[in-house]
Amino acid sequence: MESELLKFCAGQEIHVIEAMQKIDHNARGILFILDAEEKVIGSLSDGDIRRWLIRTGELQANVTSMMNRNLKIRYSGEEEEALLEMQEQKIKALPIVDADRHIIKILFDCDEPKEILSKKNTKLKGVPVVIMAGGQGTRLYPYTKILPKPLIPIGDIPIIERIINKFFDFGAGDYYVTVNYKKGMIKSYFAELSPEYSVSYVEEDKPLGTAGSLRLIKKNFDRPIFVTNCDILIHADYANLYEYHQKSGNVMTIVTALKNIVVPYGVLKSREQGIVTSMEEKPKLSYFVNTGMYILNPEVIEMIPPNGMFHMTDLADDLLKKGSQVGMYPISEDSFLDMGEFEEMKRMEEKLEL
Repeated sequence: MESELLKFCAGQEIHVIEAMQKIDHNARGILFILDAEEKVIGSLSDGDIRRWLIRTGELQANVTSMMNRNLKIRYSGEEEEALLEMQEQKIKALPIVDADRHIIKILFDCDEPKEILSKKNTKLKGVPVVIMAGGQGTRLYPYTKILPKPLIPIGDIPIIERIINKFFDFGAGDYYVTVNYKKGMIKSYFAELSPEYSVSYVEEDKPLGTAGSLRLIKKNFDRPIFVTNCDILIHADYANLYEYHQKSGNVMTIVTALKNIVVPYGVLKSREQGIVTSMEEKPKLSYFVNTGMYILNPEVIEMIPPNGMFHMTDLADDLLKKGSQVGMYPISEDSFLDMGEFEEMKRMEEKLEL
């Protein structure tokens, strides 16, 4: 098999974490699963993995547990029919195979006519987005001595504008930006930008944490809202995320990212009397971490104490104690970009190919 095709294929023996990493690397959101004879037997999308993790939370499962065994295929010579089928059935990727079900080519949705791809996504039209931009960004000092963190450029575009652009791609047009530190610079930037969307400012007189300033918003929201930190980028289908929240019964949905940590030492397990039972060299631990993006039902805003320091994690804890349903929406490690520290800023720029 050609090396380019190998990026989109995996053997049936791999597990969830390996599959997520491979999907990250190919940047197409899908893998085709092959048997021992390299015949295609199923497909696995990032959505399939997400649904599995939400349902089971099992990170060590084999991909055959969650793959789609009824995948669409077309045989060599049927490319024209395949493209039409992809357009009609909104299929993102379709393999072209030979008579033995060996993949010889993969068609992607970007192979469709450009006029189909250019239709604007409006699924989040009317959905409010709150961006927490009032912090001092002390971890990025001395940059933040000159600029507020939201205006620090990633490439030639400030991080806050990149965040808004991601939401705007899905039709969101109403943004509420909480401001405090160097707020005049943030306001001036958007005034000069004259964007197509609406930006309202929520002014803090003192730091209120990642949730406290939500109580300062005068508008009574009639639908769930996005809340996001101003120093992260999330690569995900925001419309799918919003739809998941609405159908899940969650009052809060936390976007979580897989985080793999390698212990740089050999780890020993032991029993009584200090007897070693096993050793593992440089084990890898996997967790889901809070990315700093949330969807909230509007009624939970009333649980935030007025005019005091309060974080989104405090709100989540209070909801859990109350017995309310808090859920997570998992994404892969490479789909979460954080510019909170200098090393992470470099990674963000590399990921965005800037």
